[in-house]
Amino acid sequence: MLTLQGVSVGYGGAPAVLRDVSVTVRPGRILALTGSSGAGKTSLLSAMAGLLRPRGGAVSIDGQPLRDRDQAVEHRIVLIPQDNGLAPILTAAENLQVALVAGGVAAREARQQTAAALGQLGLSGQADQLVEELSGGQQQRTAIARGLALRGGVLLADEVTSELDVGNRQRVLNLLHEEARRGAAVVFATHDPEVAAACEAELHLVEGRAEVVRG
Repeated sequence: MLTLQGVSVGYGGAPAVLRDVSVTVRPGRILALTGSSGAGKTSLLSAMAGLLRPRGGAVSIDGQPLRDRDQAVEHRIVLIPQDNGLAPILTAAENLQVALVAGGVAAREARQQTAAALGQLGLSGQADQLVEELSGGQQQRTAIARGLALRGGVLLADEVTSELDVGNRQRVLNLLHEEARRGAAVVFATHDPEVAAACEAELHLVEGRAEVVRG
């Protein structure tokens, strides 16, 4: 379980982007993180992922203070970033396999899990293509496939349906719900009200504050 208590985040000497945010991300549920562009969705996800140290308050995972990204990885906090974070000179399949092997999965099993994950996102035909050869939507789906293949206890997804058509957007939502059903705590940052409405809970960011809309 991921908990934020009175968290404030910001960059350098600039004013805080968000102040006094408290929320608990529970296993088996999807929390939609909403707000306009610049409201702080990515910053809050970065704090949840151990990439951004809060200015105030505390982030904890399973009752332990979250110090940094290394500890977040140890606790199986997976982040699917908005910019996809893929290596463009590797193939779609290689991007998944490298991440899985780095996480301790044996090479043969990594290949099997990679094929399954890409298949779920309709990317079996693109497995051996370089990422830089893929369309924006295909790159986004590859990043999602990698995040799902890692099977985190907490899955953080940052605007991961922004470049997808209606069919693939629904496919991704279904897969995120499957992750929640297997017991993962899922946080999905989105500006799409229809996508947010499909989640069990919603935390809305506005003017540096966070308010629980549902859940």
